[in-house]
This record gives sequence, structure tokens and C-alpha cells, in this order.
Amino acid sequence: MDGMPRKTEQLSVGGRRITVSNLDKILYPGEKFTKAKAIDYYHRISKFLLPHLKNRPVTLKRFPDGVFGEAFYEKDAPSFTPSWVKTVPVPRRETPGADIRYILIDDLTTLVWLANLACLEIHPFLHLASRLNRPTSIVFDCDPGEGANILDCARVALMLRDVLHELGLDSLVKVSGSKGLQVYVPLNSPVTYDETEPFAKALAELLAQREPKLIVSEMPKRLRTKKVFIDWSQNAEYKTTVGVYSLRAKTHRPYVSVPVRWDEIEAARDVDELFFTPHEAIERVEEYGDLFKSVLKKVQQLPAELRRYFQRQQHAQTSRREVALKPYAAKRDFKKTAEPKPEVPQRSRQGSRRRFVIQKHAASHLHYDFRLEMHEVLKSWSVPKGPPFKLDERRLAMATEDHPVNYLEFEGIIPKGQYGGGTVMVWDIGTYELIEGNYYKGFLRFYLKGVKLKGEWTMKRIVDGKDERDKWQLIKTDRNTHAVSKQRDDESALTKRTMREIAAAADAVWQSNRR
Repeated sequence: MDGMPRKTEQLSVGGRRITVSNLDKILYPGEKFTKAKAIDYYHRISKFLLPHLKNRPVTLKRFPDGVFGEAFYEKDAPSFTPSWVKTVPVPRRETPGADIRYILIDDLTTLVWLANLACLEIHPFLHLASRLNRPTSIVFDCDPGEGANILDCARVALMLRDVLHELGLDSLVKVSGSKGLQVYVPLNSPVTYDETEPFAKALAELLAQREPKLIVSEMPKRLRTKKVFIDWSQNAEYKTTVGVYSLRAKTHRPYVSVPVRWDEIEAARDVDELFFTPHEAIERVEEYGDLFKSVLKKVQQLPAELRRYFQRQQHAQTSRREVALKPYAAKRDFKKTAEPKPEVPQRSRQGSRRRFVIQKHAASHLHYDFRLEMHEVLKSWSVPKGPPFKLDERRLAMATEDHPVNYLEFEGIIPKGQYGGGTVMVWDIGTYELIEGNYYKGFLRFYLKGVKLKGEWTMKRIVDGKDERDKWQLIKTDRNTHAVSKQRDDESALTKRTMREIAAAADAVWQSNRR
């Protein structure tokens, strides 16, 4: 059955042993492109790809169940990230909290490990980890609206190239592997986003004024019909763009974001001429080498007059902001009040982490309810003997009805006579990350990070034609974990109370509405 676990294998990569699994999992149904083929592609392209990723934070897009399954934008490194994988802390932009740990793909070992997690798309930042405010290039993302296509984007890209040339700047182009393409301007010189973003916006607006029937520089999608949107906003320290040689996961077939020559853009007459499969991407680098190599090495500077103008504008904006915030700051002693100091906001958290809870439940019989937040509900199983701790140990898990998400932190009593009547303890609670699998296909492999449990488990449906009940197995995978002591087994992960204390307090009651 598709989606069920396959035998794991060991690959020797860069002096390390990497465990890969489910290699025959089809990620792109149109070409029957499997996980094994994705790993092989990234292995073969790595010589040309890795220099563009080295020391550069990345956002990853994971597709554990293939391109038409649920996908995750992975910014924060997953909890199960090996210690040898390099990461870099970056402050959050919008909300307080711990720094985001971005992964650095500095070597083939990390690249293969990520490919095994079905990280199909790689989206690097324009800056290096060592200088978060200094982009090494400028990007113009040409995105066709409804009724336009990549050939229209090619026309716009040529216009961008010519304008940039008039300003003394060379540029390169790559197809996105999706609908559009991107024009890059190598810099590799001291410059900040405060200069590159307004520069990109100004050029986009200039071309939109020159060619109003073809180009738009404004964000609303309703303005893009039969036009090409030049997305200048990618030139921000919190934005990423799909990386060169990255796979794309937009259609049933795999395509690659491939650099192309300007004469290829000029000559293109058919949409298909600007789409490249992984096999074609490999053939191109073998024939032409890395057409994007100069993005890393070519040193260019924005015209001095423009730089001075943008610096003056930034200084004026900062001064206006300080004046506007002065009355607010004057009324607050930030040593005494918890209100936020008027500073740059931090980054928001995104990624594949979802919540889980295990509730110890003394109903007609004592058992453990295992619940995963999924599809806006808590997918639930009753595990009579509790979670396993030893490698390959299996526990029966009977699927039960979905519960509302607000049941996640419930600890109290369900009145006697109602369905599930008895005492409920939050035995463990935390987050989980899906490694691979699909609930509806009867297989989930995930990493738990809770108060009591940390590690990898698998939930697998038992196919039994003689039993109509929805039976699963909860299996300990990867390695052993420490068993929970008898004392901690009778201790709430939220309140430290025992089952007896929770029952006596009766400070929370859940009405099950069933008898």
C-alpha cells in the first residue's frame, strides 16, 4: 500500500552514515518521480548547487506525502535535526521568543539528509549568515498574472536587463521552474537592504510606467490580469526566493529552477522551451557548467548618486519614526512596564510543528488518549498500555472520534454517566513534527517534543479484514528513549497534580454530550 513504511537503508555520504527510508515513495505522480530520484538529483547537482547555499540561511518546503499532500514551509530547524547539521540563530521579526534556527546547507551530507525528508524546494536568503543586513545580490521576480505566461516574463526580463545595463550593471536570469523567472544583479559589495529594496522598487515602477499594458509593480493580484508583476519586495532581509537548481513542487511533474543564457530568453518562442526537468538540468550543467557562477563572484556597486539618495531617504524615514514615537516613549518607563519598547519587531514562527497531547484517562478502564493536532481537529487514539519506550516496541492504538482542538489542554473530570466519564490528566503535552506519512493512508512517522517524551514514533494502521474496528499500532522507532518513572506517570505535565488530586479538585468539567 502506498504510504506504508519501507525498509530503511544506509548511505555513506561525506564520511557519515545517513539513514534513508521509503525510497520508492512517489513524490511527483506524473513522472513517477520517487524520493530516491529526488535524492539522486540533489546528489548529482550538488557540485553546482552547494556554492550558492554555503553559509546562507534557507527556508525549506517539505512535502512528506508528495507534491499533492500537505506541505510545510520549514524555517526553524526540526527538533530531530542531527547535531552535525549547521544552523544559525536569527531573531524573530514580529513576535518575541527564541531565535529561529535556520539550517545552513554547507555540505552534501546535509543536502542528502534534507532530500530524504522530502525537502523538495530550497529557498535561500539573499544574505549570508555572517551579515544578515547585507544582500549579495538584487532579485527581480517576474510573475505572470492570469492570462500571461513565461514568454511574457521573458519580454519583461529583457527590458530589465537593458535598463540595468544602462546603469552599468550586469544581470543574469533563471527560470523559476514554475510560472515565471528571476533576474539577478550580482553585488558582492558593501550594501544594505535599505538601498537595494528601494532601488528594485524604483526600477519596477519605471518599467510599469513605460509598459503599462504589460507590466505592473503593485501588489494586488486583481491588477495583474494579462500582465507581469515585477516583485521587487523580495529584496528584504526577511524574504527568500527559490534557489538556483532547486526542484519545484508546483505540478505533477518535477521541474527545476535553472539558469539560462540571455540568448535563450531572446530566442524562446514556446513555453516548453523554458521548463527543464531534473534530467535536463543535469545535462545543462555538464554541457555549460554553472551559468550562475558570477552571481557569487562578480563585484558591482549601485550607482553612487542612487546610493546617496537612498541613504538620505532612509535617514529621513528614521528621523520621522523617532519623532512619531517620542511621545509614546516619554510616557513609558521601560524598566517598570511590560509594554514593548519601540524597536524593530522580531520574526514570526512558521514551520511544520503541530501540537500533541497524551491524556491519562481513568474511565471504565485506565488508558492513555494520544492526540495529534491535524486538519483543524485532534486526531485521537486510545492506547491502553501507554506509549512504548523501547526500539521496535509496539502498543495497540484504537482510533477514536476526532476531538476539538480546545480539548488539548483539558484536565479535569467528565461527569459519570457520560461517554468517557472519569478523570482526565494531561500526562504529556508539546509539539510534534511529521517526518513522513499520511493519516488517511494509515502511516505517520513523527518526532515528539513534550514534557515527558522526546523522540521518534510511528503510528501504523493494522489491516485486518476480520475486524471492522480502526486499529493502529504505536511503534517506537529510531532508538530507545527513557521510560517514565512510576512517580512521573502519576504527575500532570501541566499542573504536577496526581490523578487523585485532579479528581478531588474537580475544577474543570467537560461535557461529552454522549452517554
